[in-house]
Amino acid sequence: MRRSKTQTLGEVLGDLINEYRLGPKLREAAVINSWDRITGKAISSRTSSIYIKNGVLHVHITSSVVKSELMMLKEALREQLNREAGGNAVRDIIIH
Repeated sequence: MRRSKTQTLGEVLGDLINEYRLGPKLREAAVINSWDRITGKAISSRTSSIYIKNGVLHVHITSSVVKSELMMLKEALREQLNREAGGNAVRDIIIH
């Protein structure tokens, strides 16, 4: 049986994501995946753990120097991560 209205694969995937409410989790995964690229090799090599809980990005850093540097750049980093994710996936960043 042929359908009268054809849809592109992008439209079908978009409908599927909306139907199963996967958008926020996909944005969170995009933030975590883009961390290494955005922060660079020096910071990502000193990151021991990264996760998002209730819209807050938790980052565990092994170097106190890098930790203080990230504290100063926290707001700009949050904006850049949200831009990469395509939405407001991160409300705040906590650096441990």
